[in-house]
Amino acid sequence: MTTLRFTPEHEWLRLEATGELTVGITSYAQQALGDVVFVQLPEPGEYGEGNEVAVLESVKAASNITMPLRGTVVAVNQALADDPELVNSSPMQDGWFFRIQAANPSELDGLMDQDGYDRFLADNT
Repeated sequence: MTTLRFTPEHEWLRLEATGELTVGITSYAQQALGDVVFVQLPEPGEYGEGNEVAVLESVKAASNITMPLRGTVVAVNQALADDPELVNSSPMQDGWFFRIQAANPSELDGLMDQDGYDRFLADNT
């Protein structure tokens, strides 16, 4: 079973078999942004929770992606540099932004699961 967690900023985190966390934005966030035309990905390295690590530009606005947990960016999705539309067509799969090694993996438990995120959307949209 895939462990998927969500932040109030509409980011998703998927726990991979390697122990790394893949990070992207939810379909809700993608729809709110509209067509993404540019993605600035983070440099590998350590970041604190809440640090701005990536920038999305859409036809509607620019939006910052923040680090959901304290940790180290270990990989970025280079495909987005050439094809930022992947965020539009596949926000929960191919349109991921980066992978992190969390400094404290147990912090993942403090984020919303799918049911919690669905309730959050119902209460806040």
